[in-house]
Amino acid sequence: MNLDQRKLKLTAVFEPAPEGGFTCHFEELPEIFSEGETVDEARANLWDALEQVMAYHREEAHKSTSPGAVREELQLAAS
Repeated sequence: MNLDQRKLKLTAVFEPAPEGGFTCHFEELPEIFSEGETVDEARANLWDALEQVMAYHREEAHKSTSPGAVREELQLAAS
């Protein structure tokens, strides 16, 4: 498979919360979770949580990466 044709897919799980609204997480990354009053709001909040976790790990990685390391940004294709 050509690298340009690869797609990364995450599965979001939305569950009704007892107090109303929805909780959500990624099946593949259960440590990333959020909530919202509607599925759309929960989805947006889940993406925000993913972006925040990735930004944190990126900053931490920059602190410990050797000076000669090569960084390459990979774009994830939308399905």
